[in-house]
Amino acid sequence: MIVAKTGNEAMAYAMKQINPDVVAAYPITPSTEIVQIFSSFVADGLVDTEYVAVESEHSAMSACIGAAVAGARAMTATASQGLALMHEMLFIASGLRLPIVMCVASRSLSSPLNIHCDHSDSVASRDAGWIQIFCENSQEGYDSVIQAVKIAETCYLPVMVAIDGFILSHCMDRIEVLEDEQVQKFIGKLKPNYSLLDVKNPITVSPACLPDSYFEHKRAQAQGMNDALPIIEKVIADFAQAFGRNYPVLEGYRTDDAEVVVLVMGSTVGTARIAVDEMRLKGEKVGMVKLRFFRPLVYQRMKERLGRFKVVGVLDRVESVNSYVSPLATEVRACLYDVNPCPLVPSYVYGLGGREITPDDIMAVFDELLAMNKKGKMKDEVTYVGVR
Repeated sequence: MIVAKTGNEAMAYAMKQINPDVVAAYPITPSTEIVQIFSSFVADGLVDTEYVAVESEHSAMSACIGAAVAGARAMTATASQGLALMHEMLFIASGLRLPIVMCVASRSLSSPLNIHCDHSDSVASRDAGWIQIFCENSQEGYDSVIQAVKIAETCYLPVMVAIDGFILSHCMDRIEVLEDEQVQKFIGKLKPNYSLLDVKNPITVSPACLPDSYFEHKRAQAQGMNDALPIIEKVIADFAQAFGRNYPVLEGYRTDDAEVVVLVMGSTVGTARIAVDEMRLKGEKVGMVKLRFFRPLVYQRMKERLGRFKVVGVLDRVESVNSYVSPLATEVRACLYDVNPCPLVPSYVYGLGGREITPDDIMAVFDELLAMNKKGKMKDEVTYVGVR
């Protein structure tokens, strides 16, 4: 069925079809509509969910953790300072291997106060042990929420699904939604690893671990993330086979003969496609690579796909303030350091606080990348696209 929905509406509708046992949330722009719309589904009796209106985002994640430990399917949504306020609890959710799914409408972090899009909030949580999906459009956001439930409950890891705030969250788009029965069949029944309510099989949850055991717990948690990629790719393949929409973890656009590419996450992928097409009309052999999963970092896929290019310009919608280059560029350089010959990997930061990026902006980046390719060298410092 084809419908017109904003990104927030699409995510809320996916949550309705998932029909989780518990949703705990506290409103924050631009994610408020996700849980606001979902709460209307609860009020109208369209879902069986226990909706918990809490007093902060920290409390929202705490409630989701409690529900998941009890064996319930739990979901929430947040953005920006709300995600930052959850930060403490993100580590607990992942350390307990709880399959919580969280929708994020990516937004800048204060100070100064700004409610518009960049990836500061999502990327700041990159080491919290959550699988992270960045979506190009609202259709992908809808589909990714459904996929995230199956990924989380197979890997026993929490998953956050990020759409770009306002750019996707509040913009109307054409969405193809599934039938409720199709979603339920795809995600299946939750089979929790354990439940605190199972009194016949008592367990200890999150005990104090001193130096003689803490290291082993964290190493086991890391292995869970290391083992996640095959599961993720199977869920993607199963979804594509069932519904005809395929979203690879790493996707190339017009890269077959390209020497120079840009690497992008989120809604800017669509803008980059236009820029690539325009550059191709000029006879330039350029392409674009879309990274959908930022965690787990698909380093082997990146090495295989990116290592054959001469120049890989990394476009990052976040400023890490004190790092040598931007976060994604740091990751890419680490992945490619032992490739011989190693591509040039210049770092670009764009779009902070919702600053617009246009096809012309990305074409100007391509011009710089092509010049670097001719010279065989790049400048070390970060380039800020569109800053005055």
